[in-house]
Amino acid sequence: MATLSDQLPPGADPALLTEEVADPRRRDYLQIAAVTFAGAGAVAIVLPLINQMAPSADVLADSTTELDLSKIAAGQAIKASFRKQPLFVRHLTPAEIATANAVDIGSLRDPQTLEARTKPGKTQWLITMGVCTHLGCIPLGAAEGENRGEFGGYFCPCHGSQYDTAARIRKGPAPKNLEVPPYNFTSDTAVTIG
Repeated sequence: MATLSDQLPPGADPALLTEEVADPRRRDYLQIAAVTFAGAGAVAIVLPLINQMAPSADVLADSTTELDLSKIAAGQAIKASFRKQPLFVRHLTPAEIATANAVDIGSLRDPQTLEARTKPGKTQWLITMGVCTHLGCIPLGAAEGENRGEFGGYFCPCHGSQYDTAARIRKGPAPKNLEVPPYNFTSDTAVTIG
């Protein structure tokens, strides 16, 4: 096996070999320092560019909506706003729950059970976006005295789509049920949407 001293030209001093090895170590230190300095400079330049792409405080404030459900009586619905779109919150009565559960799921255009559209143990609370899935109109039926259609849920006045008490499409041109946004109950009477 050949060593470094074997590769020296004839008559060369082997002490030169140790001097040459010492110099690259000093150069390596300078290179590491230069790369570290350049990396810190790159981070200082890139970090503000990445931070400016983050959502602003007003956008983050609109990303969730908190609602107090204690004032919504059974059989009543309210309109709220979530991400600048209408939101319907309905407190279903036992009769409305029974009517929704009695529907043959196979007969629905967009088959979903009431349990799939509500949280476990909270089937009396139906929370949906208030935007018709046909062309984006706002259906009626959340306010008292508004037309709820043939199925007792929501009625879209634009093109006649009708939703049942579980906000599932039953009649008209809408292709899908009213959308259920992501939400969590923070207590028995409070919910956070988003």
